[in-house]
Amino acid sequence: MHHTQEKLLALAREGTLTGLTLRELGSRIGEPSPQKIKHHLAALERRGLVEIDKATKTVRAVTPASAAKKARSPGAVLSPLVVVPIVGTADCGPATIFANENIEGYLRVSDRILKKRRNIFAVRAQGISMNRATVDGQRIEDGDYLIIDADDRSPKSGDIVLSVIDEMANIKKFLWDEDNGQIVLVSESTKDIPPIFIHEDDSFMINGKVVQVIKKPKFPVARKRG
Repeated sequence: MHHTQEKLLALAREGTLTGLTLRELGSRIGEPSPQKIKHHLAALERRGLVEIDKATKTVRAVTPASAAKKARSPGAVLSPLVVVPIVGTADCGPATIFANENIEGYLRVSDRILKKRRNIFAVRAQGISMNRATVDGQRIEDGDYLIIDADDRSPKSGDIVLSVIDEMANIKKFLWDEDNGQIVLVSESTKDIPPIFIHEDDSFMINGKVVQVIKKPKFPVARKRG
C-alpha cells in the first residue's frame, strides 16, 4: 500500500472524517496536492477499505464489524457469495507476524462452502509448523486462508486457535495443562518445533477459533515442449 494511503487510512480509523476538503485532508498528513489525495482515496475505496459519501464529504474506515453489519442489513443484496474480510497474516511458526486487525482485502466465497457461518474473518497462513494439523478434514498449509470464528474465544483443549502473544499473531493447537496451570500452544508440523508455554498473567489473548481452511489453489504445471 502506498504510504499516502496508509496515512489516510490511519486518519480515517482515528475517527470519521466529515466536511473536510481534499486540501484539508492533505494538510493533516503532509500532502499538499488535492489531486493526489483524491487519487489515493479512490484507491482505498476500490479496495473496500473506506467508504466515501461525496455529498457530505465523509470518509469512514471500513472495519470487519461494519462490513459484516452492512452485509446483514435489510437493504443488502442477497448473493450466494459471502464477502469475508482478510485481516492479515498469521505465522504458523514462532510468533513473529504483527497481528493488526486492519482489513487488507476481501475473500468472496460461496455461502455453501462457508456453511452459512457468520461473524467470521480470514487470515493467511504463513509457515509450515501447522502443516500436519487438520480442520474439518483440510490440512493447514502455507498460503491457505483460515476462516476464524470471532465469537469463539473460549477454546477447548485440542482446538486450533488464532492467538496473539505480545502483539504477534500465530496459529496453534490450544492445550490446557491443568496439572501445571499453564496454556500450551502446540505446533503440528513435519518439523520438530517446540511448544509455546503461556502463563495466565502473560500478554496473551485468543482472537478466535479456526473453523475452516480455504485451500490455496494448485495449478497444473505446463510441460515444456521439446
